[in-house]
Amino acid sequence: MKQTVNFFIQSSAALFSTVIIWTIGYFPLDQSYLLASTYALGGGTAVFFSAKALTFQQFLKQNQLTRKEYRYIKQNLKEANHKIKRLRKALFTIRNVASIKQNLEIYRVVSKIYSITKKEPKRFYLAEQFYYSHLDSIVELSEKYAFLASQPKKNNELTNSLNETRRTISDLEESLEKDLHDVVSKDINQLQFELDVAKLSLNKSIKNDK
Repeated sequence: MKQTVNFFIQSSAALFSTVIIWTIGYFPLDQSYLLASTYALGGGTAVFFSAKALTFQQFLKQNQLTRKEYRYIKQNLKEANHKIKRLRKALFTIRNVASIKQNLEIYRVVSKIYSITKKEPKRFYLAEQFYYSHLDSIVELSEKYAFLASQPKKNNELTNSLNETRRTISDLEESLEKDLHDVVSKDINQLQFELDVAKLSLNKSIKNDK
C-alpha cells in the first residue's frame, strides 16, 4: 500500500514538472513544440527518479539500514519467497484431514514473519534463525511428508516414517512460533509499557477523584 502511495506521489510530481517545463519552454521561451516536449519529458523523468531516490533514502534511514544491508536482506527475502511458495504447495498437497489445521497454522506463521520483515527490513536480524535454518527445514520436511503421504501403498516402514516426520514438523512449528514472537517482541514490549503507563495514569486519576 505504501509503495503504491509513493509511486503515486512520484508520478504526480513528475507529471506536474513535465507540464510546467513544457509550458515555460513553449510559451515564454518560444521553443518549438518538439524541443519543448523533449525538455519537458527529460525534466519529468529526472524529477521522477530524484523523488524515487529520495523516498528510498528516507526508507533506509527510517529502517536504519545501509544500501548494502538492504540489498542483502532483499536477496534473502526473494529466496524466502520462493521457499514459501514451495511450502504452500507441499502443505496444501497433503490430504490428511488431521494435518489440515496444523498446516494452515504453519503457513500463517511463516507468511506473517515474511510479511513483517518485508515491510520492516530491519527486523530481518530478529528472524535470522527463521531465514537461515527453520524455513529451509520446514520446506524440506513438508515436501518429504507430502511425497510419502501420496504413496498408494503404505507399509509399516512408510507409516513410521510419516509419523516421525509429522512429529518433527510439530516440533519445528514451535520454533516457528518462537521466531514470530522474536520478530514482534519490540511491539509486545512497547504495548506492555503503554499498558503500564495507562494503568498508572488511571490509578492516579482514581486517587485524585477520591
